[in-house]
Amino acid sequence: MGFIFSKSVNDRLKAQQEFMATNSRLQLERQLLMQNQMRERQTAMQIAWTREFLKYFGAFFGVAAVGLTAGAIKKKNPGLLLPIVPLSFVLAYQYDMGYGTLLQRMKGEAENILDTQSTLLELPKGPLTYEDLEKLRRSQSKFFIEK
Repeated sequence: MGFIFSKSVNDRLKAQQEFMATNSRLQLERQLLMQNQMRERQTAMQIAWTREFLKYFGAFFGVAAVGLTAGAIKKKNPGLLLPIVPLSFVLAYQYDMGYGTLLQRMKGEAENILDTQSTLLELPKGPLTYEDLEKLRRSQSKFFIEK
C-alpha cells in the first residue's frame, strides 16, 4: 500500500517539476520577446527622430548655404563659404543615419567587436557579484545592524 502511495506522490512531483520547468521556459521566452520588442521600438524611435531632425537641419543647411554663397559673392570673400564644410558633414551623417546604411555598418562592427575583441567589453574589476552589492549596501545603509 505504501509503495502505491509513494509512486503516486513521485509521479505528481515529477509532473509538477516538468510543469514548473515548462512554465519557467515560457516566462523566459516571453521576457526575451518583450526585451527585443522594446529594443526594436527604441531603435525605431531613434531612426524616426533622426529623420525628423534631418528635415529641419536640411532646411537650415539649405538656407545657410544660399545665404553664405550670396554673401561670399557679394563681398567677394570666399572665406564665408567655410562653414558649409562642417555643416555638410553633419548633414551627410544625419542622412546616412536616417536613410542610409550607417546602422547596418554599426551592427557589423559591433558583431566584429563581440567576435574578435571581446576583452574590450570586460568590466573593470570583473562582473558585479551579489557579495559586492551587499558590501556596498551595508556601507551605505544607516539602518543595517551587523550581528
